[in-house]
Amino acid sequence: MAASPPLPGRRLCRAVSMVTPPPLQAATLGRALYGAATAMLRPPRLSPGPPRRFAATAAGRGRRLLLSTPIFYANGPPHIGHLYSALLADALHRHRGLELGGPGRLCTGTDEHGLKIQQAATAVGTSPPELCQRISGLFRQVFTQAAISFTDFIRTSEPRHKQAVRHFWGALQNGGALYKGCYEGWYCTPEECFLPESQLAERRDAQGLPCKVSLESGHQVHWTKEENYMFRLSAFRDPLRNWLRDNPCAISPEPFYQRTLRWLEEDLPDLSVSRERSRLQWGIPVPSDSTQTIYVWVDALVNYLSVLGYPETHSEWWPAAHHVVGKDILKFHAIYWPALLMAAGLAPPERILVHSHWTVHGQKMSKSLGNVIDPLACMEQFTVDGFRYFLLRQGVPDRDCDYYDEKVVKLLNSELADALGGLLNRSTALSINPSNSYPRFSESCFPKVLDYRETKGTGRASAEDYEFLASVASLPVQVATYFESFQVYKALECIALCVRQTNGFFQRHKPWKLDRKDPAEQLWLDTIIHVTLECLRVYGTLLQPVIPHTADKLLSRLAVEPEERGLSGLTFLPRYDGKPCPFEGRQLGPDTGVLFRKLERSQQQQAKTKSSCP
Repeated sequence: MAASPPLPGRRLCRAVSMVTPPPLQAATLGRALYGAATAMLRPPRLSPGPPRRFAATAAGRGRRLLLSTPIFYANGPPHIGHLYSALLADALHRHRGLELGGPGRLCTGTDEHGLKIQQAATAVGTSPPELCQRISGLFRQVFTQAAISFTDFIRTSEPRHKQAVRHFWGALQNGGALYKGCYEGWYCTPEECFLPESQLAERRDAQGLPCKVSLESGHQVHWTKEENYMFRLSAFRDPLRNWLRDNPCAISPEPFYQRTLRWLEEDLPDLSVSRERSRLQWGIPVPSDSTQTIYVWVDALVNYLSVLGYPETHSEWWPAAHHVVGKDILKFHAIYWPALLMAAGLAPPERILVHSHWTVHGQKMSKSLGNVIDPLACMEQFTVDGFRYFLLRQGVPDRDCDYYDEKVVKLLNSELADALGGLLNRSTALSINPSNSYPRFSESCFPKVLDYRETKGTGRASAEDYEFLASVASLPVQVATYFESFQVYKALECIALCVRQTNGFFQRHKPWKLDRKDPAEQLWLDTIIHVTLECLRVYGTLLQPVIPHTADKLLSRLAVEPEERGLSGLTFLPRYDGKPCPFEGRQLGPDTGVLFRKLERSQQQQAKTKSSCP
């Protein structure tokens, strides 16, 4: 999306009401207001009743759910930060689908309006529509290549979106949430926002003249004074507090929830929600006022409704929405967007899932530094699944993560090529498993115990083996819990740990040394292989949301049919509990070669030269 609406720091120099004149007691913010806001504004037009709370419900089984990425600003090609947002949303979407949790949608797209795009198109000698068409195509190409399972790709230049924005504006205006006023302040065109003095620094421009720049981005700002439409954000402090108090999981991870609460303790001035059309032609005109263009951020945020068919069919899905966003746009999603929704008579989204940024060798990605990482080049070099796995395994939502090629190589070689791929290769090799089948499990070799923590080993199994089985048995629940809490990296950490334990189990008992001619040894050999294949089946099933192609290859090698790959019925080692195993005795699938090819040093150097954009 574009940058923010005007932030605290500009001065309101006069106000000319377009609905009802200030003071605010004569205004209404529509049926979504409650708490303090309803006390200071005239009652909604609905029948009177107690203040309404917007409670976010859990994404229960069988219920509709919309997962979304931000829509990405169409002023430049995608980088790995964009891809990371999309991968997080995709993994959550795929995981929920495997749980058979009801219909789900994943929306993404491009934000195509604003002064920055208008100027960028002029600079390259093209029109804004042509520029947006090209950049939007690049995002679609990258997301398709990365196997992002989006069901909706929205462009804010589409007629369906423009219709939704106009209707949303009308709802704000009819509810008394808008008035016309004059404001002035430091405006940053690249960020599409006004900045307060506290976020500015003194620098010198290219001519050596003093100027002010954004502390965050370094972009120059200019003093701007305009008459625009204003949104009564100041009236929503208490409604927003109530919403967050009633829904402590509305914003995750916890540090971002606390940051939002702190913002609500600070100044919360009204927002400009339009620009003079003489300055900004590339945008949606304000209905009934041809002199104004709807502000790019209001325009962009409505995409979450326009993909649902707002205003006709959105109620089938809204507010069952989980927004995946970067920390730089948290305020717009956690404060401005819920307030706008309330003013338009709609509930806030159920959850806002926030992630941090990627740096490169400790530095922020920047075109001027030449360190912007090209996701297409990375997927070509490390494979699609390899790069998906790296970003989701190493990305920690509540802190910035650092990228460098050597880290990718080391992780993929260790966890996908050696640990997971090596385990599959060893346990299905004809020298170990000449029948090329899922062998039998022997209860006499691995008898069930009541408490693995108290056993010293029974049959051929050791106490360490029982502890290992308990870890794998608890893995599906652990992974589901981490996905629900927006900690995909922790889910992958747990899987990687269990893969290492399985390799340890296999190595500890050295099945290649067992004598097949001895019936007792054969039973133990079959049991070792059965346990190992069962572990691989669990890992392959759980990894489908993250590395779908590799997981499919693994499960196909184990002869697990498509209808047997869901999460809701995933049971590990049923024979240990005396239940039948549907895979026992089944012929394995064809050997399709190495599960994940190891990246060699020469390829590593090639990746290093390819992954950075000039």
